[in-house]
Amino acid sequence: MTVSLPRNAVLGGSLAVVAALALSACGAAPDNASTKTKDGKSAATATSAADFGGLDALVKAAKKEGTLHIIAVPRDWANYGALIDGFQKKYGIKIEDESPDGSSQDEINAVTSRKGQDRAPDVLDLGSSFALSAAQQGLLAPYKVASYADIAEAQKDPQARWFNDYGGYISIGCDAKRVKTCPTTFKDLLKPQYKGQVALNGNPTKSGSAFGGVYAAALANGGSFDDIQPGLDFFAKLKKNGNYTPVESTPATVEKGETPISIDWDYLNAGYADEFKSKGVDWKVAIPSDGQYAMFYSQAINKDAPHPAAARLWQEYLYSAEGQNLWLKGYARPALMTALEKAGTLDKTAAAKLPKVTGTPSFPTEDQQSKAKTVIAQGWGKAVSG
Repeated sequence: MTVSLPRNAVLGGSLAVVAALALSACGAAPDNASTKTKDGKSAATATSAADFGGLDALVKAAKKEGTLHIIAVPRDWANYGALIDGFQKKYGIKIEDESPDGSSQDEINAVTSRKGQDRAPDVLDLGSSFALSAAQQGLLAPYKVASYADIAEAQKDPQARWFNDYGGYISIGCDAKRVKTCPTTFKDLLKPQYKGQVALNGNPTKSGSAFGGVYAAALANGGSFDDIQPGLDFFAKLKKNGNYTPVESTPATVEKGETPISIDWDYLNAGYADEFKSKGVDWKVAIPSDGQYAMFYSQAINKDAPHPAAARLWQEYLYSAEGQNLWLKGYARPALMTALEKAGTLDKTAAAKLPKVTGTPSFPTEDQQSKAKTVIAQGWGKAVSG
């Protein structure tokens, strides 16, 4: 990752930036007439490439639009830079990536505040709980990529308004040169030798990774998908004994030694390990055995996307074998991993480098996530205040 705040490390300055841009922007409404086929089919309402006349027709319309707006996507988050470059090279469509430091909530805010404007985001990459929220608000367009049927039922919206793309497990990253003995479990994190060293990547009321960190802590301390309160209690205890630091971890804070222990997705921590070898940082990664929590990020299309054809073509690219394997090269576990393996198109070398974990991941339901978000919204500030 870069030295900027990650896309899901929230509030901070990024929300203010988005708000300021929204207030200052008076972009014209998009002209979706240019994305209609000769027989009147509109990309803005197409629910699949076939519905628009096929992939070739979608490519033609997307190239005519010439631009794709994405938001809150750092180039080194799960190998996004390679995906952006690959799409641009393949289709000649320019990608404008705004506020890469932003959060999932920032993305939703940009959609609502810029409705009807040419500079609204076309597509969204959201933590799963935020994808559910955006769908409930009626902000997303239903669309089935060609490989939609291969995405597990639990990993997609029945109405195809969002579908999971890549993900991983909550992990504990540790600077082995600054920390004598690296923690490998949540229980370890309470030890007095880690005073002022344990950080989250963001604020769990707005950040997908921090939300996952609290959920994992709950599972490690007697909680469940139905009961995230033990996770809040854990961080309250971590704060009380002085181990928790409110500094949100980023590559910059890691490199400076400000956050020598970071609770974050395994693909980000694994990326740190690669990135910092040349900088003298020995970054170790462990998936805590006492709190295994997996989550995927979801892709979605803005219902009012100013570039609706490019938005849909981007989704097709992300869910192609090429796109899915690029996630894998960034240590993220692609949603179509099983399908790729079955088809013989999986990058086995990249798959072998994934952080090791045992068991099969399970995921909270929509209702469980919504309930957990409410509990965190009401209790996080109190848990870590003072």
